[in-house]
Amino acid sequence: MTGDNARRKQTSMLQNLNNRSAALLQDVIQNSDRLRISAVTQAEATILDFGVKSRGGIDAGLTLARICMADLGHVELQTPGSLIEVPQIFVRTDHPLEACLQSQYAGWKIATDDFFAMGSGPMRATAASEDLFAEFPTDEPSPVCVGVLEAGSLPTEAAVQAVRKNLPEQTELFLAVAPTASQAGNIQVVARSVETAMHKLHELKFPMNAVVSGTGAAPLPPVAKDDLSGIGRTNDSILYGSTVNLWVNCDDQIIEDVGPQTPSNSSAAHGQSFLKLFKEANHDFYALDKALFSPAVVIFHNLKNGRSFRFGTLLPDLLRDSFGM
Repeated sequence: MTGDNARRKQTSMLQNLNNRSAALLQDVIQNSDRLRISAVTQAEATILDFGVKSRGGIDAGLTLARICMADLGHVELQTPGSLIEVPQIFVRTDHPLEACLQSQYAGWKIATDDFFAMGSGPMRATAASEDLFAEFPTDEPSPVCVGVLEAGSLPTEAAVQAVRKNLPEQTELFLAVAPTASQAGNIQVVARSVETAMHKLHELKFPMNAVVSGTGAAPLPPVAKDDLSGIGRTNDSILYGSTVNLWVNCDDQIIEDVGPQTPSNSSAAHGQSFLKLFKEANHDFYALDKALFSPAVVIFHNLKNGRSFRFGTLLPDLLRDSFGM
């Protein structure tokens, strides 16, 4: 069986990424009062408000992160660690390629005259418009698509149409929305520690199928007063406070070659707050050094020989400044 065919078979065995998120969403809708969220049906989509007009909360944020990962990861709130005195968001998955790159990664920019959001979730696998899906194709025949939008407002009709034009015509579309400056949005962004590592490794041409499992822990910042400040805090959490462990099956030399380039300290911009860098780049993510978008620490555990390799550094003082602590 070729690598592509094996990957398609595995995706099929995982019961389709969108179907998995949609099944979780049904439970979410039934428990909307407990989660403090609301659902609004538009003509072309069902919009789930996790924190724009609805209050949302911790449980909503943990659930939103699972939806974003096609329910192929576990997301938990843990007690504060020794790094900084806030709870930790702990993520684990045995399917890092599917959960993180094919679903959780915010690779879909949705921009209209009246709306902007970064789109993630398994709807990306159905659209398959990113180069990633030419390299790692999926089989998403489901009549339902699920997306997660990081946005400060609910999507307009034009924004929904911008999404739908990239999907099959008869698709039933669900869009879960939360601002960065909300409890749910804050959590779902910080839950991207493993995804950030996977994306960086993909950029470095690491053999992605060699990554067997992953865990990540990152400090949960206080909810910011606005989305811009929230973007700063949540990114600082990953860049300067997260530790990712990856179980891999490859030659040590590959780890030794790529490892030093993986964490955020491989960037010349390392050590500066994300908000400062973002403002200097005129709020343009794409103008920032790509090497910076990485966890603070990445630890590789080689299943071939039992050896481990640690790269990166944590900056708790910067986090305290960023979090206002």
